[in-house]
Amino acid sequence: MKNYKIFTAIVLLTLCSLSCKKDYLERTPGVAISEDEIFADPALAARFADNAYNYLITKYVRFNDHRGSTSQASDEAVSGNSEGSVTSLNRGLYHDHSNGPSLNDIYGVWKLMYAGIAVQNKMLARIGDVPPSPNASVPIFDPKRVEGEMHFLRALSYFELTKRFGGVPIVDKVYSVNDDINLPRSTFAEVTDFILKDLEVALTKLGTDADYGPSNYGRPTIGAAQALKARVLLYAASPLNNPSNDKSKWQLAADAAKVLMDGRYELQPSYTDLLNLPSSPEYIMIRIKGNTPLSGEMMQDFSMSPGSGGAQGQMNPTQNHVDMYEMANGKPISDPTSGYNPQKPYEGREPRFYDNIIYNDRPWQGGKIEMWSTLTADGKTVYGKDYNPTITYTATRYYCKKYWPEVYRTVGGSTTLLNYIYFRYGEVILNYAEAQNEAVGPDQSVYDQLIAIRKRAGILPGSNNLYGLKANMTQDEMRTAIRHERAIELAFEDHRWYDIMRWKIGAQTIAVPMKGMDVFKNANGSFTYTPIVLSSTFQKTWTEAQNLYPIPRAEIYKSKGVLTQNPGWE
Repeated sequence: MKNYKIFTAIVLLTLCSLSCKKDYLERTPGVAISEDEIFADPALAARFADNAYNYLITKYVRFNDHRGSTSQASDEAVSGNSEGSVTSLNRGLYHDHSNGPSLNDIYGVWKLMYAGIAVQNKMLARIGDVPPSPNASVPIFDPKRVEGEMHFLRALSYFELTKRFGGVPIVDKVYSVNDDINLPRSTFAEVTDFILKDLEVALTKLGTDADYGPSNYGRPTIGAAQALKARVLLYAASPLNNPSNDKSKWQLAADAAKVLMDGRYELQPSYTDLLNLPSSPEYIMIRIKGNTPLSGEMMQDFSMSPGSGGAQGQMNPTQNHVDMYEMANGKPISDPTSGYNPQKPYEGREPRFYDNIIYNDRPWQGGKIEMWSTLTADGKTVYGKDYNPTITYTATRYYCKKYWPEVYRTVGGSTTLLNYIYFRYGEVILNYAEAQNEAVGPDQSVYDQLIAIRKRAGILPGSNNLYGLKANMTQDEMRTAIRHERAIELAFEDHRWYDIMRWKIGAQTIAVPMKGMDVFKNANGSFTYTPIVLSSTFQKTWTEAQNLYPIPRAEIYKSKGVLTQNPGWE
């Protein structure tokens, strides 16, 4: 995606013209350029429109800006660092977390989305005032495309809010200084309808992928709008938002996903380094991170092992997540015929395990990962270079390869490329499989999507060419298989936490012991592996209230009783 720079004067003007009592519509006094001057100039108006992209979520690591992600909140990982922005989520103390000053997944996202909505509303209100671009074969400001983008971005902003909070206030116009904008919450269904209407407009205004050249790579296209529509409908059909299990909602979600399964997109041949490619036939919409120096970046501080040049290495996959990876034959490690050996736990696993997880004794950057402890002859404990419990090294004896490709190292001035994927085709076909199974059961089209994902992953086909899947599954069995496939295929891509919430399965996935692996290096150089329950510092709590985030307390207080709180957070 084009790296959109904040146009400071425009930001200030926008916030000034959209003032109110709430943080997400605050005024900032005094700017050097008037609003009318901006929208009278196609170049300035184009920059104003591009500024709306600065209010999207653009990275996986956003707790305390560079030290935590939703993976650490779910069962995927824990943080080796005990900073409050992460541990407060672990303990269910969302109010403490949501009022923190840094960008985070609760109050930070609330404010970010509403600030973006203000920009989008302003652009939509003034788009007719922008004159045609003078003497330009390619217009500086394309009103049709800009209108489509603003409707898409507003739909995406509201979806990011509903998937966290449920129903929220709908701000659909520009408010003046004297307007009363203590707005009540609309219901989840009402906001979802609003999102879908925005997307219908976007679909008539946006271009196809082929319409945008390299300089516009990553702008929303028709495909992106269709992918967002499919995801919105999937969430609307899910148990959290569809307690009566209305099958028609599932069918709408399946149909919406199927629209994208027409050959425009495809699974790229390799799953490896899926976040680290400049382009891919699988990408529908991404944010290109760009080449950024490792030094001081989240890659070094958050992902990389200190023994390999990193700072803290806080992104630690749990044993809970690791145990979900099957063997290369497609059988779970709990199956006695799978070939799994507890004392050689990393041999013969399905290839996505090696794409996502860094484990003890793995060859890495010319050496091997050392996450062991051992005893010297005089009884002193010694640790491998990649593990030390007295500092902030890995809590589980794992690191996340998806966030730390092997080519990235601190020596030689290396740079990182870690894209944020908004939509990719792998998710689309999993969305279809889930919705279709819930709507009609595990028909052949459902099997086909899981087979495609598992075949690309490198799982062996087996004698029945089902790639480890059971034949003739019931709907319940297929539901379990699909949820398992999402946990592996979309691991660490900002899906698992929200899947747990919308499926209402926190009691089975979060309120269980979080585990790691103890690795002891024997005198002969071999290793003894023992799964362990992590200390209380790394355990997590779950109540049914956590299926939704609380509305930030500051917003409740400022609304004078108009905003109501989510159940369990009063």
